[in-house]
Amino acid sequence: MRRSAGGPLVARREESAALLAAVERASGGKPGVVLLGGDAGVGKSRLLAHVMERARRDGAVVVTANCVDLGEVGIPYLPFTEALTQLQGGGAGPEVAERVQSLVAERPALWRLLEPGGGGQADHGERLQLFDGIVRSLEAAGEAGHPLLLVLEDMHWADASSRDALRFVVSRLRSQHVACVVSYRTDDVDRRHPLRRLLAELHRDPSTERVDLAPFTTDELREFTTALAGGPLPGGPFEEVRVRSEGNAFFAEELVEAGPGGGLPWSLADVLHARLERLDPAVQQVVRLASVAGRRVREDVLRAAAVHLHPAGAPDDVALTGGAPRPGDATAGSAERIDAALREAVAHQVLGVEDGYLAFRHALLAEALYLDLLPGERAAAHRAYLAALADADPSGRPLGSPAERAHHALQAHDLPTALVASRDAARRAGHILAPEEQLRHLEQVLNLWDSVPGAADLLGEDRVDVALAASDAAVRAGHSTRSVRLARRAVEALAHDPVRQATARHVLARRLLDIDLPGSVEESMEQTAAALDALPDESSSARAWTLAIRARAAMYLAHEGSAEDVESRQVAEQAIEVARAVPDPGAEADALTTLAVLLVGDADESARLLESARRRAADAGEVLTELRCWYNIASNRFYAGHLEAAQEILDQALSRAEELGLGWSGPAMELRVVGEVCRYFLGDLADRPVGDVTPEAAPWLAGSRMYAAVARGDADVVERGIVLRSGWDHDAMIALVAGGCLVDALTWAGRYEEAVTIGEELTAHLGAVWSEFFLGRVWLSALAIAALADAADADPGPGRADPGRVARGDALLAVARETARRGRPRGGVLGPEGRAWLQRAEAENARLRAVADPSTWRDSAHVWQDTVTAFDFGYRYEVARSRYRWAEALLGAGERELAGVEATKALVEADAMGAAPLAGAVRALARRGRLDLPGVRHATTSALTDREEEVLTLVAQGLSNRQIGERLFISTKTVSVHVSNVLAKLGASGRAEAVSLAHQRGLLRA
Repeated sequence: MRRSAGGPLVARREESAALLAAVERASGGKPGVVLLGGDAGVGKSRLLAHVMERARRDGAVVVTANCVDLGEVGIPYLPFTEALTQLQGGGAGPEVAERVQSLVAERPALWRLLEPGGGGQADHGERLQLFDGIVRSLEAAGEAGHPLLLVLEDMHWADASSRDALRFVVSRLRSQHVACVVSYRTDDVDRRHPLRRLLAELHRDPSTERVDLAPFTTDELREFTTALAGGPLPGGPFEEVRVRSEGNAFFAEELVEAGPGGGLPWSLADVLHARLERLDPAVQQVVRLASVAGRRVREDVLRAAAVHLHPAGAPDDVALTGGAPRPGDATAGSAERIDAALREAVAHQVLGVEDGYLAFRHALLAEALYLDLLPGERAAAHRAYLAALADADPSGRPLGSPAERAHHALQAHDLPTALVASRDAARRAGHILAPEEQLRHLEQVLNLWDSVPGAADLLGEDRVDVALAASDAAVRAGHSTRSVRLARRAVEALAHDPVRQATARHVLARRLLDIDLPGSVEESMEQTAAALDALPDESSSARAWTLAIRARAAMYLAHEGSAEDVESRQVAEQAIEVARAVPDPGAEADALTTLAVLLVGDADESARLLESARRRAADAGEVLTELRCWYNIASNRFYAGHLEAAQEILDQALSRAEELGLGWSGPAMELRVVGEVCRYFLGDLADRPVGDVTPEAAPWLAGSRMYAAVARGDADVVERGIVLRSGWDHDAMIALVAGGCLVDALTWAGRYEEAVTIGEELTAHLGAVWSEFFLGRVWLSALAIAALADAADADPGPGRADPGRVARGDALLAVARETARRGRPRGGVLGPEGRAWLQRAEAENARLRAVADPSTWRDSAHVWQDTVTAFDFGYRYEVARSRYRWAEALLGAGERELAGVEATKALVEADAMGAAPLAGAVRALARRGRLDLPGVRHATTSALTDREEEVLTLVAQGLSNRQIGERLFISTKTVSVHVSNVLAKLGASGRAEAVSLAHQRGLLRA
């Protein structure tokens, strides 16, 4: 829905000032972005028209571009293509055009984007050049005193690639003379809309501000309607407009324009049609035809569509469905009538001119007109547009893009043309590195295949080629499950051709390794075995890739020294040999990466192989393999305990993934997950927005973000963990990470038995999926023992010394020790994190025993001291948590001064990180142990001292003097003194009477 740009602007002074202030700041070299949101028809376009006019008068270069709604498919980078076309076309002045044209000429990615059909296949590295070129072009268009105002309208319709480009542009704003205004419909952007996440991300950027347009108040609406009508409306008509419009500027304007009286229609569609019915029939025909293109249409395309719809007649004589033209009419006559109808439509403000396009005043008018067409009329109009888009402009290029042709062909039920246009649109999307759009177009081709006889002849490729291309696009777009399904379809379709089927099997095997489902690795082994049986013995790319994928699958199944381990190394070396003979540097790089992981025990050789593989992959354009190399390089640093170095590599790798248009591919997703965990290890618990998350990536990312959520103490963290439990069967890594964090969250919530039970269930589940001694079991065992220790500590009675609970902890510790011994990672050395969690399992078990037998607190303190040291490789949160437990053990051992030192360190760190549950636990320990910590007060609310109140509370729970002493870290004799004082102050003869009197006086909670 759009507003009239020429109507009155009222009540938007504050919003107008905010937008113009952004332009003024850009003039001084402080770029910024304004997110302009509001419901459809609230007045965004009217406000923008006013601001753009003011900015032009003040010397700014103003460019506006729009997104369009093409349903499930879109034209990649459309708003930026439109903006750059205006800049280099002279619309912003000859000097700006010259600067932008020079930039475009130097960047193949830019001229490929701006020259439809031009150039060859894009290199994946060009996506960075494309994004960087967009930023440089915008920078070149603005200068001091003459900033660029870039207005991007209707971003709720933006395609994924345009959203990526906008994200990149905002991230690169430094000192350019550029102000960008992004408008969108808030009522279209629901919580699942992909733009919503981008808006949240951009809003957190310091250079971004948000402006929301609200409906008019009564006074504002009165001012608005007065300006529209040329005078105040009478009370009755104004009240009717107020009630029906509810302050929406568009509704109000249409109601005023429709005129007063009982004939006013109640529905907005009636209002729109009533206004159109006042137009000449010829004008109505033209605007109805224009509505088929959407809100905006190129004038030459509309003219061509009209000619194709009425090749010998005129719009006022022939309905959209066709008919008998008048004898003697000619195309020239039709063109004259079209001109006259367009002038009339513009004069009546039904159509306007925006950046060289004919545009409806608002999208709702176009939508209402389109919906009013009969099915046959719509199909005829779409056929006319389809024919028009195939025409050539004066430079010889088609008038429309393949995506537009595909859209109109589908609506016109011209399935053969839709098939070819969708394939061409997919190629176009692939050329400009837009995998999401490429996948949608290719899947459209596959959906149409059975409905188009001779589809293979039309396309010059068969269904298998399309399915494999779609599988590749799917994995690049981050849809791993869809990529497997598409590759499997290709393999099944080649049952009649074993040799060619073998070339597809390695693709399926590779896709299977991108998902972590039970049996996927085993099936990958089966697929590669079948492929090797069918492939000829001579060297080929198919054989090299099949061997490389088989080596990787065998590695995933192998234990060091096992038969699979030996096979993996032998097959990897064979793959490298075959790949070099072909040559196929992509397959070579993949096999080198596997070999590097196999040789991780030799850190130098592994690092050399990984870097060699990364370079080979980059040179070969094997971007997924390149990202896999980045992942392994970062993982080596991470698991070696070099967290800051790992974080730098991860940031660099993710930047590379974004450049390649692979930000949500499988390898990039793994990089994101490790990045989230690495930031958490370093003590960064911030809840950052993550952008447009694909459905497949969402559980992965949600699981990895559970670490920080538990540490922060998010109120819904347990519920989030329970929701993710439904994904345990679909992905083992989600089960491990989210499940382990759920155990920790339940422990913090005091749901100890649930925590232990889920830990045991998760261990059994992952043992069946992976192997009995998977290394994550050390972590899970430590968390489960911690829950047992907390349960014992919370037990008010003799259950604190429950031998069954202690035996359960001993059994879990034995599992952790055995796992660490038998489940060592490749290279034979347990890393810093693994060693630290094994140490914590020891410490938690010592705590469990100390709760049962307080005489062992000193031993527990020594074990916790070692745990602090073990986590001190950079795991900031666990260092702080272990210090808290160390302080607790020192209190139990009577070392109050040392306990205060460690508790203070733990509290300072917990507060600095925002780890609320940990900070609360340290403060509670300080109050219980009477430690003087910063910000911890020991207040009392009665004649009893705070310590006496604590003793009385535990007496009420039925604890003996000895048990109270253990709980409060004081001697039994001291407890006896406190009990005597309590009895004396309350005038009670015994413990039971003291508790009763305390309840009566409100000294105890009921």
